[in-house]
Amino acid sequence: MISNVQLTTKERFLLEDAKTHEENCIKKYENYENLACDAQLKAVFRANAQKEREHLQTVNQLLSGQVPSMNQSGGQSSGQSGQGGQTGQSGQSSPQSSGTGMSQQSTINMQSSGNSPFKASDKELCTDMLMTEKYVSGAYDTTIFEFKDTQVRDVLNHIQKEEQKHGEAIFAYMQSKGMYSVS
Repeated sequence: MISNVQLTTKERFLLEDAKTHEENCIKKYENYENLACDAQLKAVFRANAQKEREHLQTVNQLLSGQVPSMNQSGGQSSGQSGQGGQTGQSGQSSPQSSGTGMSQQSTINMQSSGNSPFKASDKELCTDMLMTEKYVSGAYDTTIFEFKDTQVRDVLNHIQKEEQKHGEAIFAYMQSKGMYSVS
């Protein structure tokens, strides 16, 4: 069941920011999927981009004054946890994870808007997306506290948790490839 909500000006501005964040995440994940060398990393980026598209759809619903029920959103969360599990499993079974780690060290050409190519490694792509997810998760944290409607807060909290899962999937990939050390 979808309920309706009347947004304040501040809430609308915060949702517009969230919309921009989601659109940028989608673009980055799609671009980085094409730039990544490792097939496992491409899969992580592809799965995260799909979840970001779902977030964008939810934010657009909120902007139109409709609050989706958590049952509809709850189905999205189960897919996310499966994606994280797949990442860990394939990281352990991949022959690349036990070798010299050439996939994360290899570089590729990427064209900027000014035709000057630069190289980005899989590690650099991951680092950038991890920083992006940290920022977006923090932005949702602030946004949640600014909404008066409990149902909207719950929806935004759900999205924030999924953003944290995106970061967790990237972190797990990086750690499995020796790109990120917690010690």
